[in-house]
Amino acid sequence: MAELLLVLVAGVTAGALNSVGGGGTFVALPALVAVGLSPVTANATSTIALVPGAVASGWVYRRELAPLGATSTKALTTVSVVGGGLGATLLLALPAASFDAAVPWLLAFATVVLAFGRRLSRAVSGRLGREIGIGARGVLTGQFCLALYGGYFGGAVGIMMFALWGIGLGLDTAAGNPMRVTQIAAINLSASALLLVASDALSAPLTLATMLIGALAGGFTGAHFARRLSDRLLRGIILTSAVTMTALYFVRDVRG
Repeated sequence: MAELLLVLVAGVTAGALNSVGGGGTFVALPALVAVGLSPVTANATSTIALVPGAVASGWVYRRELAPLGATSTKALTTVSVVGGGLGATLLLALPAASFDAAVPWLLAFATVVLAFGRRLSRAVSGRLGREIGIGARGVLTGQFCLALYGGYFGGAVGIMMFALWGIGLGLDTAAGNPMRVTQIAAINLSASALLLVASDALSAPLTLATMLIGALAGGFTGAHFARRLSDRLLRGIILTSAVTMTALYFVRDVRG
């Protein structure tokens, strides 16, 4: 019962974090490993378990979706689905350690871009006398890479989306959150479809169901809460989460 309670609390927290700004994987994954799942199985299980929470958050935001610049929602979602499925394929085919080593650096880069990207973009635009940014093709290419990463590991993929959209499109955090939540749901749904069949995530059905229920509750309530936050406050919460996760990941690697 104590283990199931830990998994339930981790699920609620992860679902809420993902709906507000991202980072739910960094709560769900350690909890699943702590109750005895192998890292790869825990990764697959957390991906599957966090899907209902992401879908619930997307439902809350359904009327607030808006295209990213010249990129249509349909094209962006298609890229997320394809990338998420390919990422899950890599998770099953490659050793986890090969990609895990790069995660702290990816997080650090995303955090720096998220913190200073828009300011740097405005400074460069002022120097050049024109706006800089990325077009639809650049957005889709970047989204495919993020979806591939999200299907493989998924930690802080939402923060990386904010970083890409912020510097490339000048999109503020609150305006981009509905689309971010929707794309995370698309990535996780695609990855989960493969992981349910090809991984051993179903070897611990009670653990999976417990985290799934927790994530569903956390995702739904967290999205309602996030909608009431200003861009500045939401951005502050996400940056705090990003800095904390980056620091913890580097510390983990040093100790490991």
